Amino acid sequence: MSIVTRLRNLFQSSRHTGELDRELDFHIRERADELVSHGMEPVEAERQARIQFGHRQGLKEDTRAAGIVSWLEIFSNDLRYAWRGLRGNPAFTMTVILSLALGIGANTAIFGLLNAVMLKSLPVADPADLVQVTRGEDAGDVFTNPIWEELHNRQALFTGLLAFGDESFNLAKGGEARMVDAAYVGGDFFPTLGVVPAAGRLLTGADDFRGCPATVVLGHDFWLSEFAGEQDAIGKSLSLNGHPFQIVGVAPAGFFGVEVGRANTLYAPICSVAIVQGANHPLDERSSWWLQILGRPKPGLSLDQVNAGLAALAGPVMAASVPNWDAKNRDRYLKTPLTAIPATTGLSDLRNRYKPALLMLMAVVGLVLLIACGNVANLMLARGTVRQREIAMRLALGATRGRLIRQMLTESLLLALLGAATGFLLARWGSVLLVQLLSTRRDVVSLDLSLDDRLLAFTIGTAVITAILFGLAPAWRSTRIDPQVAMRAHGRGVLEGGTRFTLGKALVLGQVALSLVLVLGAALMLRTFHTLATIDPGFRRNGVISVQMDLGSGGYSDTQVLDLQHRTLERLRQVPGIRSAGSASILQVSGMGWNGGIEVPGQPAPDNIEQRLSWFNRVSEGYFATMGTSLKRGRDFTANDVVGSTPVAVINEAMADKFFAGTDPLGKTFTAEGGSGKQDLQVIGVVQNSRYQSLRDKPQAIVYLAEQQVTKEVFKSINFMLRIDGPASALTASIRNAVAEVDPQASFTTVSVGENLDRSVMRERLLATVSGFFGALALILALIGLYGLMSYSVARRRNEIGIRLALGAERHGVVRLILGEVGRLVLIGVVGGVVVALIAGRLVASFLFGVTPGDPLTLISTAGLMIIVGLAAGAVPAWRAARMDPVAALRED
Repeated sequence: MSIVTRLRNLFQSSRHTGELDRELDFHIRERADELVSHGMEPVEAERQARIQFGHRQGLKEDTRAAGIVSWLEIFSNDLRYAWRGLRGNPAFTMTVILSLALGIGANTAIFGLLNAVMLKSLPVADPADLVQVTRGEDAGDVFTNPIWEELHNRQALFTGLLAFGDESFNLAKGGEARMVDAAYVGGDFFPTLGVVPAAGRLLTGADDFRGCPATVVLGHDFWLSEFAGEQDAIGKSLSLNGHPFQIVGVAPAGFFGVEVGRANTLYAPICSVAIVQGANHPLDERSSWWLQILGRPKPGLSLDQVNAGLAALAGPVMAASVPNWDAKNRDRYLKTPLTAIPATTGLSDLRNRYKPALLMLMAVVGLVLLIACGNVANLMLARGTVRQREIAMRLALGATRGRLIRQMLTESLLLALLGAATGFLLARWGSVLLVQLLSTRRDVVSLDLSLDDRLLAFTIGTAVITAILFGLAPAWRSTRIDPQVAMRAHGRGVLEGGTRFTLGKALVLGQVALSLVLVLGAALMLRTFHTLATIDPGFRRNGVISVQMDLGSGGYSDTQVLDLQHRTLERLRQVPGIRSAGSASILQVSGMGWNGGIEVPGQPAPDNIEQRLSWFNRVSEGYFATMGTSLKRGRDFTANDVVGSTPVAVINEAMADKFFAGTDPLGKTFTAEGGSGKQDLQVIGVVQNSRYQSLRDKPQAIVYLAEQQVTKEVFKSINFMLRIDGPASALTASIRNAVAEVDPQASFTTVSVGENLDRSVMRERLLATVSGFFGALALILALIGLYGLMSYSVARRRNEIGIRLALGAERHGVVRLILGEVGRLVLIGVVGGVVVALIAGRLVASFLFGVTPGDPLTLISTAGLMIIVGLAAGAVPAWRAARMDPVAALRED
């Protein structure tokens, strides 16, 4: 019989059953007629024919097994039977589905985010062939333009080689800036990636040459939002940082570049950086590291062969692009290796920052799923007790334990699939919410969260594993019954006895232990976030905003830039509502900064370069007062600290302790190798310590230079720090007018100091928020599990409790009895959870700040909370037991 016929019989079982009945009746009549022909009476002949023919139902089953894909039919029947049973008990079914939906949905949401950030291939042609060129593990993966040009001109290893550098273009022509994410691209960026245009043409290597025209390719979403997807956008002009760029094409839908988490809106050739930044462009700068390089190796070349070729190229490439450094650093530079690593999943700063956090959250939601499975397993155990007479009846009629276990596992699988379907819907919402937690107003994270085979397989696989986890033990336990005992008219249950529901208690103990681990982890993350969110950064968190202005694209000379910055600061000081103002080249705790070496006369230079490094910033007079950074000794910068006067510096306390330990630094001089090259500076003041790059950093040495003493290496971007009264939005128009009075073409962006600090602790905020939610969920699941266990235990012990009350036991003694049992369970679970938490603590230590994994206060508080929750879960069953009517209880067998 063909497989097609078997499947047809499966889906037309009623018709097939009728055919079997007719065929069996035919054979029985044929045998009866044969017996009648030998002289037997018709009635007796039919009886003998049936006897000789055998068991009719058994023959039908054997025939069906031969004519149908039997296991598939059995599974289909089991599913229908399970659905009828679950539909008849909606409260149980909805409770299980909701519990599983939360567990599976949480896992799917986190995995969906992890999949988008770490596992998905780039949406380009043959992404598995792409490699990234790096400078080795220690040197990093960014290059100067001279290195890129040398490598591009010398290589013969790749069919295509590309470079790109991140950029943010301002689309506004004065006033508040409108920034969009973009990229400078070089080489055959689009051809190497196999990307085709949605309109017009894309950039090629022929567009990237010195003195190139200003051309730009639009991202597909930008084309739709700004030009309504019109073809006539090609050839139009777009203002980028005040410079007109001609639109030559549109990238295809779904293409975001090669950086996961960042969706580029515009693509311009690398050569056009000279148009945007003017004479200070980095095309010839041999110390400006800003480009990343990817390539597609020639067919037949392995990664090892590519690396061997790059090793041979490294020497001449680095020799032709060596910076003007001292001899020691030049030698180190010339030894820089070139290596290739797979780039199938693209590049991602987001991945580098959040990979450990996502893996930790994956472990957290895995524990949540285990707790949910424990709850469902207990529910299945209770349901098995209710169904014991049904199970005993089926065993008495000849069903095997394996057949019954298979039936119950089918029911578990159906529940798990329904929970997974519901959880998948929750996961789609949860993944979007997680991306929002990763984004800020200025840095919007863009990820492809669409469904793919990997996410679908993970969800289905999780559902199947979950069904086994919560279904197997209850199914095995429920079928270990004596049919004779279970069939008694008033049998009280076959699961009770010496074990006293040991399996259910073991599941609850595991829930309590895992819940404590999650709650403890959540408490540690919340304390870390609170510490960082409230730590004193060394300057005001509130009431200060930064007006960030970039004059690099205006074609101004260094002298003009300094003059514009000075006049803008003076004009902003006159705006009503601004209490004080200052300027700084570096916005502290923004991730930006520069450092350099310090030499103090009379002191030997340390052997370790780290020991003679200090961080630098250029600030104006009034900066410290505006920021609320207190002056400890000496004086602040004044209007007299200008070019031509003695070069001076203000240092922080960490700088004074590091380089002038035991002496008064005021009036002393030192040589700084940062910002403007080597410069002798006189210390005029000492200010309190403040965080420079990160709130996690310990106070580091900082040198503040006088902004008005700058003579070279002028920073074209500057931060005007404004201490304001009231909300920043109320001053936006006044600030816009003040800036426009000085330079009508100037654009600016505003960010509050508090917002900038919040951005610096985004990872901690994500971990605190998500772990806090799942810690609370674990606590609720543990409470439900304890409540269910104790309610079931009280129901099973009604006779015992009734006898105790009839013999004179006090009702408060019954309450104490039940709560004592709960207390013992919780205490054992808490002890186990503490042990597990201490062992696993080292895995989360790197995420913590200001608290240790074994912090006694957090451990005691968490354990106390679990005990309170456990006693609360047992209080209602204990109260019900104490109010029991002993007469009614004793009437039950």
